[in-house]
Amino acid sequence: MATRYAIYFVPAASSMLWRFGCQILGQDAYTGVEVPQWLPDGPTPGQWQAMTADPRLYGFHATLKAPFRLAEGREERDIAALLAGFAREHSPVDLGPWVIEPIGSSHPDRAFLAVTPLSPPAALSRLESAIVRRFDMLRAPLTPAEIARRTPERLTERQRFYLEAHGYPYVLDEFRFHMTLTGAIEGAAAMAEKLSALAQMVGVEPSLHLDRLGLFRQDDGGRFQIVTVAGLG
Repeated sequence: MATRYAIYFVPAASSMLWRFGCQILGQDAYTGVEVPQWLPDGPTPGQWQAMTADPRLYGFHATLKAPFRLAEGREERDIAALLAGFAREHSPVDLGPWVIEPIGSSHPDRAFLAVTPLSPPAALSRLESAIVRRFDMLRAPLTPAEIARRTPERLTERQRFYLEAHGYPYVLDEFRFHMTLTGAIEGAAAMAEKLSALAQMVGVEPSLHLDRLGLFRQDDGGRFQIVTVAGLG
């Protein structure tokens, strides 16, 4: 499998938000090492590892440019340089208070859990749109197999257009900022309350501040790891 890159929002390594996310997932994408995983009441250690397996692969983050292969003739230094320049041109975005809530399902008792801003500002959408469009210049077109993995028959017409145009269906007006903590799980609403209580107990910052962009790399289908971080502004 080819190397893939992604542009994610990633909290500062010293923040309580980052430590909390790593503690839930059991993985630190800054260092690439596993960390002791918090086990909530109810699931066994094996069950909780399975519940968090999907987000652990990607590391704690919010997607701003979904994973992609580099276009022919492009190298990692090209995307790192573009990221540094882009970050200098754009200001941080205050996202305000956050919540942990079920997403990605019409049935909140079986859904993904994620940290999301309570009231996302318009500046967030403008930043995401700029990132999606700017980094398209480095993205290789999707292969038929990559398109098929997105099950386009389940997407709306607009989402299928975005998949073809930008390599990911959930961009621009389909974008929703979220920092995933679990895969789709049963009892999602109750687990969201447990994770929220833990976040408050360990002192996670009460507001989200999008102040940096991380370049993540995935080699041969393995876990994503941070290559470099660029501070906005």
